This record gives sequence, C-alpha cells and structure tokens, in this order.
Amino acid sequence: MKKILNGVFIFCCLIYSCHNTKHSNQEEIQVDKSITKKTSFNNLFIDSNAISNFLSKHSEYQKFKQQYNDFYKLRNYQCAWFDSSGMGEQAYNFMNLLANVVDTYNDSSLYNKQLSNEVDAFKTDTSNKALIVTPDISETELKLTGQFFLYASKIYGGSDINIQELGWFIPRKKLDLTVLLDSLIENKSDIKNSALQLSDAYKKLLDYLPLYRKIDLSVNWDSIAYPEQAFHKGSSSYNIKTIKERLYALGDLSEEDSTTVYDTALLHAAKRFQIRMGFSPDGVIGKTFIKQLNITPSKRIEQILVNLERLRWMPATNDSNAIIVNIPEYKMYVYDSARLQFAMDVVVGSTATGTVIFTGNLKYIVFSPYWNIPPSIIKKEILPGIDRNKNYLADHHMEVYGKGAGGVPEIRQLPGADNALGHVKFLFPNNFDIYFHDTNNHGAFNSSNRNLSHGCIRLSDPKKLAMYLLRDDTTHFSSEKVDSLMNLPKEKWVTLKNSVPVMISYYTAFVDSSGKLNFRNDIYKHDSAMAAKLFTPNNNLMAQK
Repeated sequence: MKKILNGVFIFCCLIYSCHNTKHSNQEEIQVDKSITKKTSFNNLFIDSNAISNFLSKHSEYQKFKQQYNDFYKLRNYQCAWFDSSGMGEQAYNFMNLLANVVDTYNDSSLYNKQLSNEVDAFKTDTSNKALIVTPDISETELKLTGQFFLYASKIYGGSDINIQELGWFIPRKKLDLTVLLDSLIENKSDIKNSALQLSDAYKKLLDYLPLYRKIDLSVNWDSIAYPEQAFHKGSSSYNIKTIKERLYALGDLSEEDSTTVYDTALLHAAKRFQIRMGFSPDGVIGKTFIKQLNITPSKRIEQILVNLERLRWMPATNDSNAIIVNIPEYKMYVYDSARLQFAMDVVVGSTATGTVIFTGNLKYIVFSPYWNIPPSIIKKEILPGIDRNKNYLADHHMEVYGKGAGGVPEIRQLPGADNALGHVKFLFPNNFDIYFHDTNNHGAFNSSNRNLSHGCIRLSDPKKLAMYLLRDDTTHFSSEKVDSLMNLPKEKWVTLKNSVPVMISYYTAFVDSSGKLNFRNDIYKHDSAMAAKLFTPNNNLMAQK
C-alpha cells in the first residue's frame, strides 16, 4: 500500500488565506462619520471615550488597543453586538463557540465565565433595555469584542511565542482582527465558518483529538516489554493480546481480539500501523514497533497540539504551484494548479546539521554541477584527509580553485559519477545554503530514517523533478537531452522562466490522503522545544493536554 501525504495537507497551508487585506499597511484609520443614527440600521452607539476607560480596567485586552480603536472608528462607534432589539444572535453564537473550545482543546483559557453570565442575563432579560446604551451594555459590548480578539488571535494565529527561536523561518501569517470581526458582524456570517478559515489539514488533524482523549481515559497504556525475538505471524505471547488491544483502540485492528496468537488480522493491522508511523510495512513486531506503540495517548495528544500550532502559523499565498518538503517524513510533494503531481523520497540533514525550515523560490537547475565544498566540511573532513593521504583530492576528483577566509583553500568536486551532488542540483537562493540535489549514494533511500545529509536535501528521482520543471520546453529538454546535460564535463546552468515556490516544513503529525493519522519521529527535537513553550502556566493555550 503506497502512502502519500494528504494532497490538501501542507498545500492548504500555502493556499488558504484570510483575504483580510482591506485595511492592512494603510495610514491611521479615520472615523467613518457617514455612519450615523439616521443612516445606520442600528441606532446604538457607544461613547468614543468608552474604549480607553474600559481598557484601563481590563488589562487582559490591553494588547488589542489598536484593534479596538480601528474597529470602532470604522463603525463610528456603532455597537457591534447589540442593536435596538437587544443583544444580537452573533453574541450568543460566539459564546457557544467559546464554550466548545473547552471541549475541543480541553482548555479553558479562552472561556470567560463572567462574560458568559452577562450574556445569559441579556438573553433572559425581556425588559428591552437595549433601546439605549447603558453602562452595562457598553461594558458587555467591549468585553465581547475583546474576547473575540483573544479567541481569533490564538486560534487563527497561534500562541504569542518567538517562532524563530524554535528554528522556524517561514514568515508567520498576519491577521487583521479588525477586518475579520467587521466581516463577521456586517455579513452575519456563520462564526464557525467565517472569512478566516483554518486549513483542511488543521481541521482533519483536530478531528483526531477527541479519539486520543478517549483512549487516554479508557485504555491502560503501561509499557509493553520488548520481545527477545520479534513477533511474526504464528507467534504466541501474552503481549500479543495487549498489542491487539492497542491496535484496536487506535483503529488499525478492525475487530476486538483477546487471543494471544499472531494471526492474519494482526498482520494486516501491524502493517497499517507501520505505514502510519512511516516504516516499511513488513508486519514484523520488534523493538522499533513496540517503541512506537508504547508512546502514550497523552504524548500523542501533545504531538497533535504542537502540529496544530504550526498549522496556525502558516502564511497565505495565492500560488497554487509549489514544492513542499516535510522533513520528518522524508518526503517531497510537487503541486501544479493545486493538484499533487508526484511525491518522492528525500534525505534531509542529520541531527547535527539539520535542514532549516523556511521558504524560497526555485529559480535554477544546474546540470553536472561542481560541488563547492563548504568551509566547515573542508576544515573537518577534507584537510584531515589530505594530511593522511597526499593524493586525497585526486582520489576524490576534487580540485583547489581559490583561497577563502582565513587562508582556508576553496575546494570543489568535479562533475561525474563520484560527485556528492550527483548529476543535477536545484537552487532556490537562500541564506542557509540549502538546495535540492542528486546523490552518488542512492542506497540511503532504502532506510526508514533518512536524516543523513549535511543539511541539503537529496532527491531519490532528481531527473523526474528536472523534467517536470522543464515540461513546457520539451523541444530543448527532451528526456535524452536531459540525460546528456546530466553527464557533462562542466556544469550547465538553466534558468527557469517562472520560479516555483518551495517550502521546507516540519510536521510530525498529519492526516494522509486516506484520512489516516500519521506520526513521525521528532528528529530535530523541535516538538519538545515547542512543547516547553506552549504547555506552561503563563502560556496556557491548550496547556491542559
């Protein structure tokens, strides 16, 4: 069974957009004086000084001072949550949504009990007190607005943490909370499906939270001992009973089974589990299998929440052509017009020289490339090799072509079969000196764990990517021509007519194209670093895992 990442998964991170640019990057917003009691459908207005007075008493909303002022200036201080008939339906819908946050995320940080009581009081009050703006109406009006800003900024934009400290260099999505709330109120849109959408990848991953919370509460997850010999079909052990119980709870085993024999049903279930974990589906239940199965539901919940947070950060773009790499999955995905064209295995940076998470634009294909060896590798590997063997450079088809900083020689490897970059590389200029390339060691692609490089990304089928990128010019770049270009004595640069967006991403939990939840190892410890920031008393969005 061939598994591919859900075509909507990371791609949606690229294409989904809040489309809320109406007031972004403009001069200070002025009061819209065209809105008056005579021209508006709503004749309830708050005093222009009410906001500053309110914020002086409610520090939890202080950081939204600008959004408050902009929102109400656009309305000429017309009430948003109240009209002449009382509290509007959107207020009740919003409070219900906040209540659901507690159940969805098992977190109460966004739920305001006092505000809920105030809204309930207006709901049950039939005295029609909203005909005029009283102090309590003004107070509740501004609380609802502030609570919406809190909700939208966290759920749509993520927690207030420095993502670059977590090794994430993809620009964070920008939110226009003012426009979002304005659209919600003016268009009477469904608050659960408002103008700012979270991606399908986010929603599908979020849907698995209730299942894992249920498992966490109902299934004993004590560690299973590693077997002295791996279990195969026909094996018998008491631990096989426990393995079946867990695979049934996780959805890999279709029927409950308390027997202790490794049967055909368990074989299929074991293979499903291995696919979801990113391993070769051989059905062998050994140490690696048990290690993954021993990860507790609580830890998986944390992993899901960490990846949901990453999905909130994703910036908007309107480009539907993209190349996406998911580092922990060791996979590349190529999209055209929002459709997945193909995927391929990749090798990424080792733990010591991890591949950076960032975006770029692929502009150049370099056939038969030289490998200009980085100074760090020259110092650590090449110079010691030369000291041991005076013919080291010739033996490795290398040459000195200059002198760099500190007198370190500039060394490159010549094009050819021994070249570490293989026969082609793909450049998307960046500050991290990372690119895609072929390799002279394709045996690495046989491994399940492919974090082996110095940071660049090796491709299992680089010719396929080259042919795809040059598909609009088959006259000059036929299959035979590309083969020739990949075997030249000197490198040949080709500039693409249109650059292609590249995203190097990091997701250890995601839902694949068949709707199955996948997990991958946190090879760079980015998950644990983020968890340390997310799940703290001071930053308690979803902290109650």
